[in-house]
Amino acid sequence: MKLAALRDRLLLQEDLNFLLTNRVPREAVTRFMGWFSKIRNPWVVRGSMAVWRLFTELDLSDAKKQRFESLHDCFTRELKPGARSVDMDPQVLASPCDAIVGACGTVLAGSVLQAKGFPYRTQDLFGRAERAAPFEGGCYVTLRLTSSMVHRFHAPHDSHVEHVSYLSGDTWNVNPIALQRVQRLFCRNERAVIRLRLAGGQPLALVPVAAILVASIRLHFLDVLLHLRWPGPNEMPCDQAVHKGQELGWFEHGSTIIVFAPPGFALAPGIETGQVIRMGQALMRLPAAEPEP
Repeated sequence: MKLAALRDRLLLQEDLNFLLTNRVPREAVTRFMGWFSKIRNPWVVRGSMAVWRLFTELDLSDAKKQRFESLHDCFTRELKPGARSVDMDPQVLASPCDAIVGACGTVLAGSVLQAKGFPYRTQDLFGRAERAAPFEGGCYVTLRLTSSMVHRFHAPHDSHVEHVSYLSGDTWNVNPIALQRVQRLFCRNERAVIRLRLAGGQPLALVPVAAILVASIRLHFLDVLLHLRWPGPNEMPCDQAVHKGQELGWFEHGSTIIVFAPPGFALAPGIETGQVIRMGQALMRLPAAEPEP
C-alpha cells in the first residue's frame, strides 16, 4: 500500500508539472518571459533570482561577473576564464556545454530516442533526409541544460561551421516528464541545425533545441538572433573556422543540444543517461587513426 501511495503521489506531481509547463499558452508565456527577463531594475533582479533559487540550485561561483543588470543577464552569463578544462586530445570530441546526458547511442534505421520507448526520425529533426543521412550508423548524445546551468555552448573540436538551418516551431518544455509524454518533441520545437566538418573531412552536427521560456538562439558567427518571429532566411551557409572549446553561442535560458557524429565515432567511456557532464569533458572518441604505411 505504501508503494502504491508513493507511486500515485509521484504521478500526481508529474501530471501537475506537465500541466503547469505545457498546458499553457506556451508562445505567449515565452514572449512574456523574454520581455520580463530584460527589465533592468535591481529590485526585480534580486526578487526574481530569489524565487529562482527556491526551485533550483543556482551556483554563480564560476560566472565571469557576479552582479547582473537583469535576469536575462544572469541567464546568459559567461564563464570566468579557466572555469572549465577542455580535453585537448585530438581523438576526443568534447562536450559543447554543461549538461545532464539524456538518451544516447547509435542512429539506427534513421531513428534515435528522446526517451525510452519514444523514438523520432533524424530526418524530421534535421528537416531533410539528406542532411541526416551522414549520421546513419553513427552515434548521438542528447545534452539537457537545466535552468541553473550555464547556457552557452562551444565547439566540440577544431572544425569549420558549414551551414545553419533554422526551423521554427513550438516551445514544449524539454524536461524528462515531457519527453516521456510528447511524441517527437524535439522535432516539434524551435531549433537550429549547425553542421560542421573536421579537418579530416568527417561531418558533425549540433542541434540546439529551444523550449518554453527559451525560444531564442544566438550564434556568434551569424549576426542574427534566431527566435519565433525570425522572418528568415532559414538556410544560412557559413564558412567559419572554430577551435575546440571556442564559444559558438547561447540560449536565452536552458534547453537541449543534440550532438551527432558519423559511423566510426564512439561514445566516450562513462557517457550514459543521467550523467552530469561539464563543457570540455570527453563526450565521444574519433575513429582510431590508421597507421602510416
